[in-house]
Amino acid sequence: MAVHTKHPVAAPPAAPVREKTSHLLLRGWCIFVLSLALSGTAPLVAFGEVAASVIGIAVALVSLLILFAVRPRIQWPRLPWYGLGYVVWALASLLWTQWIGASIPTLTLLVITTFHAIFVGAVLTWRELVRAIASACKWILSLSVLFELWVSLVWGGPIMPQFGRPSEGVDPIEMWSRNNLFDGNRIQGIFGNSNALAYVALLAIIVFAIRIASRAPRRPGLLLWIALAAFLFFRAGSATAALAAALVVVVLITVLLMRTTRRAGERTRYYVVYALVALGGLTIAWLARDVVFGLLGRSSDLTGREAIWRSVAERIAEHPVIGWGFATPWIPTEPAFDGWILDHGVTVMQAHNMWLDATLQLGVIGLVLLIGAYLAFVWRSWFFAIDRPRWDLVADRPYSPVTLLPTLTGAILLVQGIAESTPLLSWGWLFLIMFAFKIKQAPLVGRGPSEQRLRGEQGDLSAER
Repeated sequence: MAVHTKHPVAAPPAAPVREKTSHLLLRGWCIFVLSLALSGTAPLVAFGEVAASVIGIAVALVSLLILFAVRPRIQWPRLPWYGLGYVVWALASLLWTQWIGASIPTLTLLVITTFHAIFVGAVLTWRELVRAIASACKWILSLSVLFELWVSLVWGGPIMPQFGRPSEGVDPIEMWSRNNLFDGNRIQGIFGNSNALAYVALLAIIVFAIRIASRAPRRPGLLLWIALAAFLFFRAGSATAALAAALVVVVLITVLLMRTTRRAGERTRYYVVYALVALGGLTIAWLARDVVFGLLGRSSDLTGREAIWRSVAERIAEHPVIGWGFATPWIPTEPAFDGWILDHGVTVMQAHNMWLDATLQLGVIGLVLLIGAYLAFVWRSWFFAIDRPRWDLVADRPYSPVTLLPTLTGAILLVQGIAESTPLLSWGWLFLIMFAFKIKQAPLVGRGPSEQRLRGEQGDLSAER
């Protein structure tokens, strides 16, 4: 006969599952790696070439050891092949490079950056990745503000790379910081470059906003971080970053409109309208570029960019197919670059256009591979953002704010690549490969082998239940 009992059949209560200390340390290391990438040339400017090289190689070796210890699940057939093809072709350029002294160190930097993109994308889930990027942005923004305050209040004047005092007649373009925090002029942060500061600040605003939309904990604090990032973005005074911000807003509005479609064919109408608006806007912007850049406080040739582009195009014509050999950035001590193109008497270290720079170094073949990498990334990140998550018969699951980050980052990099070559190195290249890899490995947030990991971010998870 049945026996009555007062004991429940459910499992006894237990403490909630928490992340292991080892995984917390892993995420902390990823934050450090991302911070190092976002800092750009800051280690080089602060400590010199030798110290920066030692730091970069040491960090890569530690990450390699961690990768072997963690052994994350990686679907090897699903790698960002166009981006990796660009890296392989860059390595192959060692066979014909005209500046071997510049190719070897810059190729080492490219390989390390690409490896770290795969490493971070493999060991973190989508939500952990966004959280890590947000933490890295906080470190970079904080260091930039503290550095500018230290320069103004303690150092008491402009500062040169490696903490030197400027001598008489030094052009401000060579200074690490011009001590402009309290005089209203453009500031440069730890980067020593106002444009680099502006782009990282713009990225930070996007990431913090996505964290707020994901119902992350401590959201009032994130609003303060957005305010700080907006202040640095404004004080950096970058015209191209302002254009990137405008494109980010347009892309965001377009994605949100695309998400409202319910029937087949609705998206097509949006695509046609936006294509016409984009073509018309680009035509008007080009014809009225004098007015547009005048409003942004810049000349119509993007502060001498056109002269640099002409010089680069002339050299491209000499080796159009395979290029001159990889060198991103240009090393000014290399005889081929030393004194070739000058800006305020200083040797230029890039073509100020990533497409021209890639063609100069790797020819038309390298350009095709780079275009393929960006087309594949933009295509996948776009549908990653606008397609509703679905893996069964349930067709009304809510969108995740996390899916906005790759496509908005792509908008930043495409605009930045018009007037800068920096998307080919540091955080620009790392984010391109990292997001391309992550989308192919985990096309659905929270689903799949690489996403099945316990996370202590219940605030983020509650937004998608």
